[in-house]
Amino acid sequence: MNFRRSRRPLVWLLLLALVATSPWWSWPLRHIELLAGAWRYRQQPKAMVVPVEGLASTTLSSTWHAPRSGGRRHEGADLFAKKGTPVVSAVNGQVWRMGQDRLGGQVVWVLGEGRTLYYYAHLDSFADLRVGDHVKRGEVLGTVGNTGNARTTPPHLHFGMYRVGWKGLRAVDPVPPLQRRAAARPAHREGARPRLRPVTSAA
Repeated sequence: MNFRRSRRPLVWLLLLALVATSPWWSWPLRHIELLAGAWRYRQQPKAMVVPVEGLASTTLSSTWHAPRSGGRRHEGADLFAKKGTPVVSAVNGQVWRMGQDRLGGQVVWVLGEGRTLYYYAHLDSFADLRVGDHVKRGEVLGTVGNTGNARTTPPHLHFGMYRVGWKGLRAVDPVPPLQRRAAARPAHREGARPRLRPVTSAA
């Protein structure tokens, strides 16, 4: 009996260690950090840009919730362009994550205006950015590609928008906001091209 009692503190310590290191325990902490960051970008954007250089907002059409493989629904907009076309930030914000995603391939997440996470997927290369960098509307994030589950499709950007709320993220159709706030004519940047880096070097 004494031996069993002496083991109880050790068992509780092991359980606490498992709880502290488990992914589900750390998720609320990460979400609190996201909420704090989103508060800085709570104002709605006064303007947006179509996130693929050379595309006009008048060419956009919504495929929101169109059927996809595995019973999924499409939560975003597919913007087709030549491989290597610059992908730019639709709004002012901060790079939240860069790296690889099973479906999206090479991806960039930007926490930006409107308390929203902006998702840029299937990139061929990244701009010379790091997580935490601030980006301005129209700043280059990378280039159009077909990485991830788009490897059998023509090159395109999958662009998603996710509102940040207390209970998590809520996907919204990005086409209507772009049509309301982006210029009808495509914008073309001036000056030198940005430095790009290989996808294998993503942070």
